[in-house]
This record gives sequence, structure tokens and C-alpha cells, in this order.
Amino acid sequence: MLRLTWVQPEDLIGHELRQAAQDGREPGRIAARWRAAGGPEAPPSAGASSAKVSRYLRLLAEDLLDELADLPSSLTDNEPTPLPQIRTLCPNWPTQPAAPAGSRAAGAARVGAGGTRQAPSSDPPSTPPPTPPSTPAPTPARLRLRLEAAWLGRAAGCLLGKPVEKLPLTAIRQLAQSTGNWPLNTWFTARGLPEELTKTHPWNRRSATTSLAENIDGMPEDDDLNYPLLNLLLLQRHGPHFTTTDVAKLWLDELPAGRTFTAERIAYRNLLSGLEPPFTARHRNPFREWIGALIRADVHGWTNPGDPATAAEQAYRDATLTHTANGVYAAMFTAATIARAATGTHDIHSCLRTGLTVVPPRSRLAKAVTHGIQLAASHRDFTTVVDELHATHASTYHWVHAIPNTALIAAALTHADGDFTGSICRAVSGGWDTDSNGATAGSIAALLAGSPAALPDRWTSPLKNRLTTSVGDFNGTGFDTLAQLTSSLTQLETPHP
Repeated sequence: MLRLTWVQPEDLIGHELRQAAQDGREPGRIAARWRAAGGPEAPPSAGASSAKVSRYLRLLAEDLLDELADLPSSLTDNEPTPLPQIRTLCPNWPTQPAAPAGSRAAGAARVGAGGTRQAPSSDPPSTPPPTPPSTPAPTPARLRLRLEAAWLGRAAGCLLGKPVEKLPLTAIRQLAQSTGNWPLNTWFTARGLPEELTKTHPWNRRSATTSLAENIDGMPEDDDLNYPLLNLLLLQRHGPHFTTTDVAKLWLDELPAGRTFTAERIAYRNLLSGLEPPFTARHRNPFREWIGALIRADVHGWTNPGDPATAAEQAYRDATLTHTANGVYAAMFTAATIARAATGTHDIHSCLRTGLTVVPPRSRLAKAVTHGIQLAASHRDFTTVVDELHATHASTYHWVHAIPNTALIAAALTHADGDFTGSICRAVSGGWDTDSNGATAGSIAALLAGSPAALPDRWTSPLKNRLTTSVGDFNGTGFDTLAQLTSSLTQLETPHP
């Protein structure tokens, strides 16, 4: 029996009921109808339940998903999705530096909030002038080194988290402690692991053969690396003024459907059903505030050093293919944070503050990230920070939701003061979406480190300067080559007349 993950209505309805309760709707009556009909709860960790349901329940689930979408939300004013409204709510939206004469940004067409190209305008901005000054951009040579470090850092952090993805927090701690690797400081290993513990907490089955210390041989394929590769193609083909429709067409051309998950798989299905952005993000998509848009944000930050506003706006146009509200904010926060880190600053705290300037301050994401940063600043033991975050969020949000995971990433970076090893190990040891959190923390912390040579050899040598992917022609490409390609897409590398 084929049970396709992340798309079957009877599996989606439980997630949508939970999402409705989180985003200010009142799903009680609809939930009662589903349960009275014998409808199952959402799968707790996997993408599909194991049991087959009746045709009646499947049709009922489809109807209830549409009814839930029509319920009004009490949080709309504080958590809008349209970009003009987001900007209006952000009083410290960052300054966009003036484009050099002759650069690709000078006089370029603006891209509207709906992802359509618009003619240049002399109208004044709809929001007050942003307050924080931008950081000067680095030289091209130094940026290429930082970008190589960022690619390596993203890969290493992702790979560290892969074998323990989906495992509960207690399991991660026991697996690390049993091999003398706690607090977490290096790769997970099965060597010396008690057999009973392996049976109780088995490694992630898809990753165990490629992501333990004893079997790492280059970077295996992962969606946390596939999406940055896709965004390189996006910028190569469409430039920085791409539209959301450009993103959609690229996916259909270059991204295998089986390599998508959660919100991305729903949006892919919606595209094949004839729906267009941004409706692709909303139609029967209970994962629209999960972490998928965040893991696509790095290239938008990497290619806009010193320009967090543009980075956030690019991330917005990418994210709204699949996500709404806090799912979009998480991508914008990440892109803006990375754009600040790409300038050469070593201050993670100013980078995170920059990231928050593009997030509506009364949103659940802004509150969660601020809380995570405050916890990290208040406790010397990161275990205490993690326990507090789980106590706050675990009963409310799925382990792939953007809100708790973004808070954990910010807390890990803060507590480690931006140190590379400390950041990725804290992010992964905190549980939830371990490979995605490790990847994002690794990207940011490696930018702060400044060059591949500044990263400990135990993290970079096993990667063997190559990655595996099904995206485009990138399979087997080295991280140094990816850095060169990424650098060529930044303002700094644009030839001037």
C-alpha cells in the first residue's frame, strides 16, 4: 500500500486543526465533527499515518480543510503576510544602501509584494526611513572566503544533525552521553554504543549510513543543501529581481517532487493542480508556518552582504510560494541575519538584532526569538536554555514548526557567542529539526569565522570538498566552486562600466 507523505487529506486535517488553534482561529466545532466521524489525529512524527481510511473520511477531510481556511483569525493584524503590511509593522526596517552607478541594482525594476515586476517609481516609501545604518560591504576576495566557509558550515551543521533527526531530546542526550560526547562537541558515533540504547533510540534510518563519524564520506544529499543550490540557479537565470512565479517554474524544471517535504510538497502539488502563487502556500497547506522557507534563505543573505533589507525581500518572494506569516518571517529573519554576518562582523548579537528588524514585533516568531535570546543570555548551562524552550513550545508546536526552531537557532548562536563548534553543537543538541537547525547555525557562525581555515578540521575534512545532490548539474561539486558561483551573484562581483 502506497502512503504518500505530507499530502493525504486525512493526515493533513489534524495538522490544520493544530495550526488553526495556533494562529487565532476557533476550530473546535470542526474538530468535533472530524473526531465524531472517527477521523485520526495527525501523525506525531512521520509524514503519513500507517492506516488506510475510508473514502468518506478522505472526502470529509478535504471539506473540513476548506472550512478551516475560511475561519477568521484574531492574529491577522499582528501577523500579516503581504510585504507592505510587514514593513509597516517594522519600525526599524534596515536601510538599503545606495547602489553603485552601473551596478545591476541601479535603476533596476522593483518587484512587487505579489511577485510581479513593476516599473521604477519615484514615489516616496510607504514606511518611515529605516533607522539602523548599513555595514559597508566586504571586498570580493574576502567575501569568497567567507562564502566558502558558509557553505562548509551549512553542510557540517546539517550533517551533524542528520542521524538524530526526529529523535526526542532525551534520546539525543543519551546517545551522546553514552559515547563520551556530552556536551556535544563532535560527530555522533555508533562505536561503543550499548546495543540496548541503539534499539531504544535508533538513528534516523535514512541518515545512519552516511552521517556518523565512522561513515561520513563527503556531504550526502539533503534538502538543506538542495535549496541553496536551487537558489543559485534562480539568481543565475532570473537575477535578484526574480518573482515568486520564477521560483515556481524553476522548481518544476529542476526539483524532483520526491525531494520535497511538508509545505514544499503541498505547494508542488498545488502547482501541478494549476494553482498559482501565493495561493499555492495557502491551499490545504497546514505546514505553511513550518521551517521549509527558513532553510531556503541563506543564498539571499549571502548575496546581499551589508543589505539585510534586500536579503529579506528576496527571501520573502521565495518564501511566499510555500509559506505565510511566521513561516515567511523566519526566512526573512534568517536572510537579514546572514546579510549582516556576511559583512565581516564577528558580533553575532548585532546580526540577530538586525534579523529581528524585519520581523513584525508583535508576531509569535519575534516573541519566541527574543525569548530564546534572553534565555541564552541568562543561563550559563545551555541544557537549561533548551529545557525552558521545550517547556514553552513543545506542547504547542510540531517539531518542524518554524517558531520553536528559529528560537533555538537564535539561542544557540547567542549562547555560543557565534563560535562555530559551539553554535552547531548547541543547535543540534537542542532537538527538534536537528539537521536544519545545525545547517542554519553553521552557515551563520562560519560567516563570522571568516574563512575555511578558521573552521576546525574535524568538521571540514570529512566533507572532502564535495556534495551529493539531484539538483541541476551540481552533483559532486566542491564547496570552493560553490563559493565562487555565489560570489559572482553578489553586488560586489558585478562589473561596472
